[in-house]
Amino acid sequence: MDHQDRPGLADPPAPVDAIGRQVVDAAIKVHRLLGPGLLESAYEHCLAHELHSRGLTVARQVALPIEYDGLQLDAGYRLDLVVEDAVLVEVKAVEALSRLHEAQILTYLKLSGFRLGYLLNFNAVQLKQGLRRFVRS
Repeated sequence: MDHQDRPGLADPPAPVDAIGRQVVDAAIKVHRLLGPGLLESAYEHCLAHELHSRGLTVARQVALPIEYDGLQLDAGYRLDLVVEDAVLVEVKAVEALSRLHEAQILTYLKLSGFRLGYLLNFNAVQLKQGLRRFVRS
């Protein structure tokens, strides 16, 4: 059902994928200018600014209710960034990404209905080491 970094398998629509490329390019720029070692909130704010400066709409800290037994419950979950109401971005500044972080974004994709998501760890020496792409089928 879900996969990571496997092109061709349930790829998102081309316009959504193009937004994803902008997210990655903007994240690389932010990481190149700031480097590792800051708080997640700093990277989130700067990435949102960079994406907005490219003409993209960005929502920060979007509430993600859980639907359970016919109810919508606000359990305190927040999506770090939603770009163009199409791409989910989770920002991290941790020593290393874990399976828990991957499970988190997969669950967020499922609950939100978004097809494309990025897990970005800005604490990596090079961002490509901390970048994970997820596509929900």
